[in-house]
Amino acid sequence: MKNLALHWKILIGMALGVVFGLVLSFIDGGDAFVADFIKPFGTIFINLLKLIAVPLILASLIKGVSDLQDISKLSKMGGRTIITYLCTTLIAVTIGLLLVNAIQPGKSISVETRKELVEAYASDADAKREAAAKQREAGPLQALVDVVPSNIVGSMSNNRNMLQVIFFALFFGIGMILLPQEKARPVKDFFDSFNAIILKLIDMIMMAAPYGVFALLAALVVEAPSLELFQALGLYAITLLIGLALMIGVYALIVRLITKKKISFFFNGIAPAQLLAFSTSSSAATLPVTMECVEENLGVDKEVASFVLPIGATVNMDGTSVYQGVAAVFIAQAFGLELSLAAQLGIVFTATLASIGTAAVPSAGIVMLVIVLAQAGIPEAGLALIFAIDRPLDMCRTIVNVTGDAAVSMLVAQSIDTSED
Repeated sequence: MKNLALHWKILIGMALGVVFGLVLSFIDGGDAFVADFIKPFGTIFINLLKLIAVPLILASLIKGVSDLQDISKLSKMGGRTIITYLCTTLIAVTIGLLLVNAIQPGKSISVETRKELVEAYASDADAKREAAAKQREAGPLQALVDVVPSNIVGSMSNNRNMLQVIFFALFFGIGMILLPQEKARPVKDFFDSFNAIILKLIDMIMMAAPYGVFALLAALVVEAPSLELFQALGLYAITLLIGLALMIGVYALIVRLITKKKISFFFNGIAPAQLLAFSTSSSAATLPVTMECVEENLGVDKEVASFVLPIGATVNMDGTSVYQGVAAVFIAQAFGLELSLAAQLGIVFTATLASIGTAAVPSAGIVMLVIVLAQAGIPEAGLALIFAIDRPLDMCRTIVNVTGDAAVSMLVAQSIDTSED
């Protein structure tokens, strides 16, 4: 078991959790046993994911912004890189939201099953409804006012204020860029180390993922044994996979139209990195192979690849962006919450900013989903619904992330070559 890859351990945990939950649901007192002695471990795991969200966004985003110091030398390349990454991220979130609203996987749950879910998380759902009611009573520019915190320490004490934390991290990072490098160096070194420590903590949390998944699925089966819930999860997974496939199609179309390269040339060149991305679920771990594929197979200049790809591993998480849009609305649908157009536009904005701070490590996307759910007023307890099948989907999301980095590097290289001619 020790030599098994983490994703296999998580899949085994999923299977054992389902079997364990099914067996105990037919035993007298089994429900109470799972609720008292199994479910708490799942709750602890979810709490650990919430715990790491604020430190992760601070560390990753401040480091990511401060790493853009080279834009002063490569302003043309840097500007085009960031703008292109933001555009593809917006496209990704929009694709996810359009698909989940069209397919509506959460609506396949019956009224009875939905009532069970709402009752299970009643206090959490009531709190979100009260917050949503207050938001509706606010003025048209209140959302803009809410982005800027009056006390960053207070903002960091509540995951619902995560957008304020993102604002502070961006503001802080810009301040570091504007200072002379020698003055900002001690602070940058601190946040580089801080970021490395947070990534290690995520590794430690993910080591507990098989046990967390076991507990979450066992509790899910016992508390909502309806087959509809699992059918809805299957439909959610299909919706997300369609969105990821469409995003890869967007990359192929962009490469074909702008660089004039054949689609087969692009995918054959990036295939080794895609396979490694699927097996590791980490854009960071795949980065050396991605750089090799982009330079040697796709013909991108080394200076462009070495600038664009490391930034992409920090700020370009299009697979994660598709996922955040689909997952947030799916959870809302499962709990019977209707999201207004303004709320969904908020998801687009928050998911776009959150993707900038998503660490390039396995399953960091679900940590960032906490930010999106909290900002949209969706019960964070809904993470328990989707985490059980998150790992295999995370492997697919990473393929999209790496493919997007490669496509953007080709676009930037093409734009620079064209402007120099």
